[in-house]
Amino acid sequence: MTTNQPKIEKLISELCPAGVEFFDIDNLLINKIVTTCAPPKKLTKKYYKEIGEFPIIDQGQDFIVGYTDDNAAVMAKDLYVIFGDHTEALKYIDFSFAQGADGIKILKTNSNILNIKYFYYALNNFYSKTGKYTRHFSFLKKTLIPIPPLAIQEEIVKILNSFTELEAELEAELEAELEARKKQYEHYRNELLTFDANSKWDLLQGVAKIKNGKDWKKLGNGKIPVYGTGGVMGYVNKSVYDKPTVLIPRKGSITNLYYLEDPFWNVDTIYYTEINEEKIIPKFLFHYLKTVDLMKLDTGSGRPSLTQAILNQIKIPTPPLTEQKRIVSILDKFDALVNDISIGLPAELKARRQQYEYYRGKLLTFKEKEYAK
Repeated sequence: MTTNQPKIEKLISELCPAGVEFFDIDNLLINKIVTTCAPPKKLTKKYYKEIGEFPIIDQGQDFIVGYTDDNAAVMAKDLYVIFGDHTEALKYIDFSFAQGADGIKILKTNSNILNIKYFYYALNNFYSKTGKYTRHFSFLKKTLIPIPPLAIQEEIVKILNSFTELEAELEAELEAELEARKKQYEHYRNELLTFDANSKWDLLQGVAKIKNGKDWKKLGNGKIPVYGTGGVMGYVNKSVYDKPTVLIPRKGSITNLYYLEDPFWNVDTIYYTEINEEKIIPKFLFHYLKTVDLMKLDTGSGRPSLTQAILNQIKIPTPPLTEQKRIVSILDKFDALVNDISIGLPAELKARRQQYEYYRGKLLTFKEKEYAK
C-alpha cells in the first residue's frame, strides 16, 4: 500500500488540487455518463441449466446462478455493473451473459469519463444497503460518488484489483489447507477403524438400542437443544435423554450424524441411541459410523430413509475398551485440528476483507471541490 499511495497523491496534486466533484447516480443517468441496458430476453428459473454455453446472472448473492444455450437471451460481451433491485447485490461482469428473471439493473458507463470498474468499487463503498425487501434502485440513484480524473480512477482500480487478487489467493490457500487436513483426518480415521475378520465384531443392535424421536411443539421454551437431521431446530424445557449418544437420521439428510453428551430432545426424523458402554465407547461408535456408507442403506423411494431394521444389522467392531479409548483420543485431536481451521478460515477472511474495505475507503476519500459563489 505504501508504494502506491505516493503515486495517487502525486496524481491528485497534479490533476485535481482543488478537490473532486461528487455526483449522485441519478445525475449520472440523466447526463448519460451511466446508462441502463435492457436484455434481449429474461429467463425464469425453470430455464436455468447446470451446464450450458452462457452463464446466467440474476439478483441472487451467488455470482453465477445457472447456464443456458439460448443465444437469443444473451447480452453481448462488454463491461457491466449489475445491481440487484431487491437484494442490493452488486456484480462486475466482463463477459457475455443472460439475465435471469426480473429484478436487476444492468449498468454501463461512458468510458471517457467514468471507468466502470472504478464505478463498481465506488458503489460498493458509498452505497448504504437497507437490508429490506423492497425495490432499491431509487436509493442507489441518490448515492453520491466522487469522480476524479480518469488517470486517478485507473490507478485506484489497479490497486484495488491487486487487493482482490490477493484476497482470492489467500482464500484458495486456506481452503486448500482445510481440504488437505480433512483428507488427512479421513485417511487416519479409516486406518484406525479398519479391522480384519479375526477382530471381535457385533451388530449395532448388540451394542446400542435405537430409539425414535418425538414431537416437540407442545414443549415449553428452555435451554435444551432440539435436534433434527439438519442440526439444532430450537430449545425446550425438557430432555428425552441425557447420556452420551449418537444421533442417526431416519429421513432426509441421512449422512448427518451427531455425537452428544448433554441433555437433548430429538424429533421424529432422527433416532437417538442408548449405548451399552460396557461394550463400546459412545465416541468410538460415532467415529466408526462415520466410515459407514449410509446412503447404501437408503430404503426410501424419494426422500432418503433409514429403518431401524436395516441399521440394527450394521456390523460394528468391538476391540477392547482400552484400544477404543486410544483410537478416540487420536481421532479427537484430528477433529479438533480440522475444526480449528474451519473456524479460523472465515475469521481470517473476514479480517482480510475488513482490511480491504478500509483501504478502499481511504483510496476513495477525496476533498470535495468547492465553487466560488
